[in-house]
Amino acid sequence: MTLDYMTGFGNTFETESLPGALPKGRNSPQRCAYGLYAEQLSGSPFTAPRNSNERSWLYRIRPSVRHMGRYEPYEQTLWRSAPEQDASELPIGQHRWDPVPIPDEPTHFVDGVRTITTAGDVIGQSGMASHLFLVNQSMEQEYFLNADAEMMFVPQKGSIRLVTELGIMDVEPAEIAVVPRGVVFRFELVDGPVRGYLCENYGGIFTLPERGPIGANCLANARDFKTPVAAFEDEEVESEIYVKWGGRHYTTTIGHSPLDVVAWHGNYVPYKYDLRDYSPVGAILSDHPDPSIFTVLTSPSGEAGTANIDFVIFPDRWLVAEDTFRPPWYHRNIMAEFMGLIYGQYDAKEEGFRPGGMSLHNTMLPHGPDADAFEKASRADLEPQKLEGTMAFMFETRLPQLLTEYSAGLDTMQRDYTDCWSGLKKRFDGTPEGNWE
Repeated sequence: MTLDYMTGFGNTFETESLPGALPKGRNSPQRCAYGLYAEQLSGSPFTAPRNSNERSWLYRIRPSVRHMGRYEPYEQTLWRSAPEQDASELPIGQHRWDPVPIPDEPTHFVDGVRTITTAGDVIGQSGMASHLFLVNQSMEQEYFLNADAEMMFVPQKGSIRLVTELGIMDVEPAEIAVVPRGVVFRFELVDGPVRGYLCENYGGIFTLPERGPIGANCLANARDFKTPVAAFEDEEVESEIYVKWGGRHYTTTIGHSPLDVVAWHGNYVPYKYDLRDYSPVGAILSDHPDPSIFTVLTSPSGEAGTANIDFVIFPDRWLVAEDTFRPPWYHRNIMAEFMGLIYGQYDAKEEGFRPGGMSLHNTMLPHGPDADAFEKASRADLEPQKLEGTMAFMFETRLPQLLTEYSAGLDTMQRDYTDCWSGLKKRFDGTPEGNWE
């Protein structure tokens, strides 16, 4: 099993696992070396502008038309897609959940996905879904193809191995991995059962955000992203492929592994990134900056500056602003925020928000620090402070995120979550100093 990486983001890569498997000077020679088939995988329209054209050429043992048999429906009740038919009857408001336990019964990846929220329209290719994956069994001669969406994996407990058509990625907590729409992969365990978060992106593919006045450096640097080298399987064994298409699930059986790409070149590729490599930028005199300053990747919409999805993290960082309320302020905004905690403590919710847990603060619904965090931050000695050992993130979208029946009915939902603000006192007393007794 080959496990190695090339670095960079948005570049054109080339890699071969047998010498001479990549043709020179042309993409589709009359006869490929080793008797391979040439096949193009396109993640954008053929005529997309050069800087947004996404495609890779694959040189494989069999073309992918041989990797599909007759499709049969596959019953999948917990992995949902937008729009959810019954979502209008489910509760709105601010929500928070404790970690969801990993099942005891054998559960591989496809059966271990649990949808928490959906937004937009999977057929219209806009919006997203946020999920958990709760898995205790590796896939064996089983594979998955998502024709609906790009997938971002955020492991929280345990490491995962994604064995894809284009190579192999091991991903541990504090790393993320992205598998492009249409790429076949097998999900394996590395060191035992796993729990993590999954973003299914129906819209424009994730890309690095523009830095604007920040300039050429900081945030997520392209050189820190890693994409796998070619690794193929030549196995004549019965294999099952699960397919998600149009929000529905299907399965088909073939007589060989579909992971048979011997060489490839292009820029439509799986990749991973270590969130600890992120270089945060913040306020160095006063005021708490917008959370957009922590954007790792963004899925653009058709409107400039308004994301289909932003993937935002809150990593280790220094707080140095003077005369400033340093935690996130109270706010309402158009972005719907699904948040998870990979490890550590989140500074605006020091109690009740646990690693492996999650929260949802939806479009234009108010949220902010709990009463204890407000009290502490309002009275703190504003010396330089370093937040350490913490990693929280958000999947945020311009579209409302609607609960599923599964997430609304979870035993781990904190039904008293909004009580965390009940201790916020009226401090207005008509004097400039206010009542801080």
